[in-house]
Amino acid sequence: MADRIVVLAEFTAPREHLDAFLELCAFDSTSSVRDEPGCQQFDVLTDPDVPDGVVLHEIYADRVAFDAHRQTPHYATFSEGVARLGATLARLRILSHRHP
Repeated sequence: MADRIVVLAEFTAPREHLDAFLELCAFDSTSSVRDEPGCQQFDVLTDPDVPDGVVLHEIYADRVAFDAHRQTPHYATFSEGVARLGATLARLRILSHRHP
């Protein structure tokens, strides 16, 4: 059985575009869970101590499902929005989910 994949994508967004970036993240999250059978969970998280930071916590059935996610129209919209809003990917971690 292939390992589930956990993706932690840490972004920073200019404060003047933070609300728009959060809306964009919500769009990607909702579309991913609704439209991708391999997307098992997609959370948009913020930390009150990091006001310009956003963390995306995503779980996919396997690496193939995650790679398919990156080919979807909603991901293309998300990527374009990241650039348009001046958000930056600070850190990307792709982890194998081991338990439970």
